Amino acid sequence: MALAETLAEPDALAAPSRRFRRIPVWLAVLAASVPMFMATLDNLVVTSALPVLGRELQASIEQLQWFVNAYTLSFATFMLLAVALGDRLGRRRVFLAGIIVFTVASALCAVSTEPWMLIGARALQGVGGAALMPLSLTLLVGSVSERMRPLAIGIWGGISGLGVALGPLIGGAVIEGWNWDAIFWLNVPVGILSVPLVLVALPNSFGARLRADLLGVALVGLGVLGVVYGIVRGNDAGWGSAEVLGTLIGGAALLVAFVAWERRVANPLLPLRLFRDRSFSVANVVGLVFSFGIFGSVFILIQFLQIVQGASPLEAGVQTMPWTLAPMIVAPLAGLIAPRVGTRLLIVVGLLFQAAGVGLLAFTMAADVTYGQLVPAFVLAGVGMGLVFAPSSTAVLANMTPQDNAKASGTNSTLREIGVALGIAVLTAVFTANGGTFTPDGYVGAAIPAIWVGAAALLLAALVALLLPAGRAAAPHPARG
Repeated sequence: MALAETLAEPDALAAPSRRFRRIPVWLAVLAASVPMFMATLDNLVVTSALPVLGRELQASIEQLQWFVNAYTLSFATFMLLAVALGDRLGRRRVFLAGIIVFTVASALCAVSTEPWMLIGARALQGVGGAALMPLSLTLLVGSVSERMRPLAIGIWGGISGLGVALGPLIGGAVIEGWNWDAIFWLNVPVGILSVPLVLVALPNSFGARLRADLLGVALVGLGVLGVVYGIVRGNDAGWGSAEVLGTLIGGAALLVAFVAWERRVANPLLPLRLFRDRSFSVANVVGLVFSFGIFGSVFILIQFLQIVQGASPLEAGVQTMPWTLAPMIVAPLAGLIAPRVGTRLLIVVGLLFQAAGVGLLAFTMAADVTYGQLVPAFVLAGVGMGLVFAPSSTAVLANMTPQDNAKASGTNSTLREIGVALGIAVLTAVFTANGGTFTPDGYVGAAIPAIWVGAAALLLAALVALLLPAGRAAAPHPARG
């Protein structure tokens, strides 16, 4: 089912009011996309800045992980809650709250002088970002006519992809031209300007006003945090230590309790009945494992380019462009091809391309490797990502009812963010276990086995994707209302 069609349904997507029908489409797209672009861009900007942040704040390898994972975990934990609160309190209201929280947190990141301060501010950023990604698309669809929705969604998707593509490049340019704190200060004027833009261009809308599942949020958030914390601390504290075993077992127990709670609560954060659909279930497992492998590998690679090969943050951003820009070209083509060949073929081929690309990186990685030797791996991984993005969204929503679209899409985004956090934690644990240090001499030997773990995860994701329903993508539901 095409995303544009699945969203073109009543409820969330009721026709815009008379006042908002007069708003130009480009203004609605701008109002919905700029905050989402800010949140998308910020995560990758920070990833490319990690070596600089490590030096400037004297941060350890463990703290560097939390600069990324604090954002990722809070983002994943609160996304479904933001969707539910948007339905109950008004989507534009919650979206604006997300912008304000994200903007304030960005300023707190910029003035941080200790690693713990930046970690805390990044966690607060994730809370704000959790409202931006899912609600931006819902608000956009509700603000334009049915005829213009496919175009508006296409532009929105392109801007989202642009944030992924330009993150390392913009981060490198800002750090070299100013200072590391500028990557966060940039968000402040963008956030301030976004508030009146949203008020003018996007109508408010409501969904089913159900009681928010706050206990579910607490169980899943603390459960995932416990598991990730245990993995991060494993090498330093000892895998058999009370600290590590306690957090791993406690985190797992909380996740089991979350599943049990979701089975009995009247208005669950995550309706488990959705997993009865094979396409939804398999696509979500693939999304989690895919994010684990690819983004854990990116975490290791970005630092290899700077620490070992001596690239500046800007040079590292430019060097990764064959990887980051390829999805911009490939993803729209994959979206067009999917109805003809089905989502399974594209997802499997894309994951195999990524496994081959990351495996080639592990095979060729050396202190003296030339950039030309890395480019084929970058291209393979980038093309593979482009083949997976759009078909995965289609597979997740293929058999969902209009009422379940928001939670289904939010579930997929949540699991992918959890995959990012787990991938960074596990691959860094492998790196540390092999004696890795953030020095030119102590990096490569430990990075290679970590990258191989990422490649193995992507191969596993390809095998799991074979369980997706075969055949062409289902025809979209006709738009109603």
